[in-house]
Amino acid sequence: MIKWLVTALVVGFAVVLWRMAATAKQYLPKAGEDAPGLELPDQDGRLRGIGEFRGRWLVLYFYPRDDTPGCTEQAARFRDSMERLGALGAAVCGVSVDDSDSHAEFARKHKLPFALLADRGGATAARYGSLWNFGLVKLAKRNTFVIDPRGKIARVYLGVNPARNAGEVIEDLTRLQQR
Repeated sequence: MIKWLVTALVVGFAVVLWRMAATAKQYLPKAGEDAPGLELPDQDGRLRGIGEFRGRWLVLYFYPRDDTPGCTEQAARFRDSMERLGALGAAVCGVSVDDSDSHAEFARKHKLPFALLADRGGATAARYGSLWNFGLVKLAKRNTFVIDPRGKIARVYLGVNPARNAGEVIEDLTRLQQR
């Protein structure tokens, strides 16, 4: 009985991982492609769309959950880099499947000066190849996209390190703008 249960769990876990990997590859936008659209509420309940950032660079980063250690570090690094990012003409938006109320608490607690977008159903994260879908539980993957002023994906970062992501983005934005 236990042998069958362990086998079923292993097979089920393998199927879930395979399905998630296949989904991520299918929807992951590449550099040079148009950024997938989005229209999501921020931490204040205001609907935000990709079009409002036309004419400037956008750092769109996906993260699993508000107020968890890695997510807090990543958000704080972007917060602490806002002056440099602003000088490069870039706006920042974080996206997770948490709701606007959770985002509001997270932003207030950590003094985050940028929009946190609530992707409750995970549809936007899926369009960006950034959704772990475990059936009843969904989490955003820790991926970041730099979108150029024309709305094209300029750089894709997969499975980012929260401590290094903001610095990598600043370095790449500097290089991209020197071209």
